[in-house]
Amino acid sequence: MNPDLTVTLLMLAASIAMFVINRPRMDAVALLVMVSMPFTGIITVNEALAGFADPSIVLIAALFVIGEGLVRTGVARRLGDWLDAKAGRSENRLLILLMAAVGGLGSLMSSTAVVAIFIPVVLRIAQNRGMAPRRLMMPLSFAALISGMLTLVATAPNLVVNAELIRQGAQGFRFFSFTPFGLPLLALGIVYMLFARGLLSKTSPPAVADRRPRLQRWIEQYGLADREKRGRISAGSSLVGKRLDELSLRSAGVNLLAIERGTGFAARVLRPTAQTQLQADDVLLADVHISHDGVNELWRSLKLEARPLGEIGNYFVDRSQEIGAAEVILPAESTLIGQTVLEARIRSEYGLTVIGLRHGSKVVAHGLLRERLKIGDTLLLIGFWSDIRDLQSKNEDIVVLNMPAELEEVLPAARRAPHALAVLGLVVALMISGVVPNVQAALIGCLLMGLFGCVDFDGAYRTVAVISKNIGVAMH
Repeated sequence: MNPDLTVTLLMLAASIAMFVINRPRMDAVALLVMVSMPFTGIITVNEALAGFADPSIVLIAALFVIGEGLVRTGVARRLGDWLDAKAGRSENRLLILLMAAVGGLGSLMSSTAVVAIFIPVVLRIAQNRGMAPRRLMMPLSFAALISGMLTLVATAPNLVVNAELIRQGAQGFRFFSFTPFGLPLLALGIVYMLFARGLLSKTSPPAVADRRPRLQRWIEQYGLADREKRGRISAGSSLVGKRLDELSLRSAGVNLLAIERGTGFAARVLRPTAQTQLQADDVLLADVHISHDGVNELWRSLKLEARPLGEIGNYFVDRSQEIGAAEVILPAESTLIGQTVLEARIRSEYGLTVIGLRHGSKVVAHGLLRERLKIGDTLLLIGFWSDIRDLQSKNEDIVVLNMPAELEEVLPAARRAPHALAVLGLVVALMISGVVPNVQAALIGCLLMGLFGCVDFDGAYRTVAVISKNIGVAMH
């Protein structure tokens, strides 16, 4: 046998063995083989890196970046919530919708990227339904694999074969050349999983309990449900055109927590400041400390139209992407001790509003703003997540006691979801139309994802940067 072939086969066998035992990591094994091959003299360094110059490699990396944008902006999470809602209580309907969604999205990007996007979605659905994740993970895997047969860009082998055809002077595949074969297979895969999932256990292993409190628990513990109020400023209200420092809402027992402005994709949740000028149709979220009749009278005098708290009847939970809370405790050296909540001016100092107070285990239900603070008191602060995160670096007068579990669920770029969907639509349109090559369309999508803030240039583009560097080495 040719000595070079023997060495190559031995290195292939060694790499397969390392893949099987997963020692070291798979990416480290691949790099180890790539670095080792030039030492054998069978190939040169330039030849080892030449694969990075293939447009298919760049296209795959670019699709990963686009997939990251869908995760960071919450498009994937919203899709999962939509699937869960549309499926109702039917597990069969959920499986069909899930596999169709995975197949559809997987037809536009790498199946690996699609699986990475849908894993947290599936886990979220399984947790909400109290079902074993494996009953959805297996269909997810099947649909992602079959999605590679739906379009040209759905999987790397399609792209590699297409590139080789073009390189040999033959006509390459069209975007939908694989679709007539893939769609029937996807339908058969769904039917198969509907029957085969009976082999999967319905019981889930006991999960590790998350001991962190959730916003809903604090709402019940501090009795906030009856104090949440929302009102829309009508055109004839005396509040229109007024700045908040010109009003005396807090002295009237009203803590203004947030201002909603605009509708649809233009909707924003604003942080109330002294210079904030109110406009007609603004929706105010307030924590009120007056009676029910007093609220109604105040709303009538200010010409505020009552609005429901949210889809599930709880504004703080519905708006947990923008607004959060934290429990803090007053240490012995705190300068706030002896002051009332109003005198402490915590909103001016930290940008957060005190909406709950406990002396030991006793919750202060009435007269919160005029209650004097004592050593060891626990305060519940509410506000925007950016201000809550800053609390951890400001511990002179208050010490953070608890952060809610919702902090880990906050999306880095939730407001950019429309931009991410628009970029995805543009990339798909460019690929289908053939106006520009597929790799160029994907790179345009990467650039737009970064410019719109859907992805982090320093993080998500690191892969593309490494590949680009290797392309330069290979071409040199």
